[in-house]
Amino acid sequence: MIYKNYNFKKKKDTQGESAIAIQYNDSESGLPEVRAHGKGLIAEKIMELAKDNGIPLQENPSLVANLIDLDLGESVPPQLYSVIAEILILMEELEKSF
Repeated sequence: MIYKNYNFKKKKDTQGESAIAIQYNDSESGLPEVRAHGKGLIAEKIMELAKDNGIPLQENPSLVANLIDLDLGESVPPQLYSVIAEILILMEELEKSF
């Protein structure tokens, strides 16, 4: 994992939004993979598509900072599994409540 110290609010204000789309499909590789990522207008489009398709959004600037440099289709590093697990649990709870 790459540790970076950022003022995430200032970074967001100067560079715009950043977004990562992660897909977890336990029937394939069993690992969460980066499916889309971008900054600025691309990030806004990723978030818009997620909202339009009922995909829950989770804001986690440090996770985005660690994943933004991964290639599309690349697996999430094992050091970040606990964070991804928390997000998956949150998504499952949201699905149950609707």
